[in-house]
Amino acid sequence: MKIRFGYVANALGLWDASPSKTLTFTRYKTLPKSERMDKLKSVTAQNLQHTKRILYYNIAHEVELYRFSSSLVPLATHPEVMWDFITPFKTEWEELGQLIQQYELRPSFHPNQFTLFTSPREEVTRNAVVDMEYHFKMLEVMNALERGMINIHIGGAYGDKESALGRFHENLKTLPSNIKKHMTLENDDKTYNVEETLITCETENIPMVLDYHHHMANKGEDNLSSYLPRIFNTWKSSSVVPKVHLSSPKSNQAYRSHADFVSIEFILPFLKMAKELGQDFDIMIEAKTKNLAMLKLIEEIASIRGIKRISGSTLDW
Repeated sequence: MKIRFGYVANALGLWDASPSKTLTFTRYKTLPKSERMDKLKSVTAQNLQHTKRILYYNIAHEVELYRFSSSLVPLATHPEVMWDFITPFKTEWEELGQLIQQYELRPSFHPNQFTLFTSPREEVTRNAVVDMEYHFKMLEVMNALERGMINIHIGGAYGDKESALGRFHENLKTLPSNIKKHMTLENDDKTYNVEETLITCETENIPMVLDYHHHMANKGEDNLSSYLPRIFNTWKSSSVVPKVHLSSPKSNQAYRSHADFVSIEFILPFLKMAKELGQDFDIMIEAKTKNLAMLKLIEEIASIRGIKRISGSTLDW
């Protein structure tokens, strides 16, 4: 069983390499109109350059999983801006895509919590579609659709979970089918648990990303071992292996918050559970120290008898 590891957005240790530099709409409006587009392009160019540096870091460390920042392009989906961020940077996007293709990287995006399909408000659903289109365009221009996925949560319950789930299925019909093919759903730490998310994924034929930390914060009566084969099975029509999110609680008082690093004691029960299935899968580390937490955890797991490290970020068990 092979397990690959990856991390989110920023490679700590690289100097000034944030791929998420922003330009707020408030700041944008204060600029003279003649300067606004230049500022948008300047921030975007910086984010793309930093992303390229991070990909080279990943390649050097044999890290094949990477979650791109959703903030690569400032104000890309703002209704009063909505600018063409593809054409001016065609070369830069293609360079990122060439690295993804050459080194067979697995890219992903995770839009924010406002990208949801359970809201009773039509404008929220419209905005969710716009945001999914934005992320899809970035995967498309990087020629990364073969392995690229866009992961979201189901959304809120609005006081009536059954009605909200009904709206999810109805509102999801507004998402273009070519984008839906690259969508995954993740269980969350407060509202939709593993069972509810899994049933939704099975109904919509969407791969499910298991978040183990979220499950431990919101597990109810769920017995994860009975659901894990079905969760992995939601990926059977995909071109990539199942993906799991791992992090550990910051403290008992701040249980839902991510710690700086990942506690091996916290996640080991899950790894042993997954080992019983013998299924290759990928792990996205969501700790605060990002790549540093990933590398530390890989070393700790690799020290367990019977587990062998076969690359910078891959273990064989």
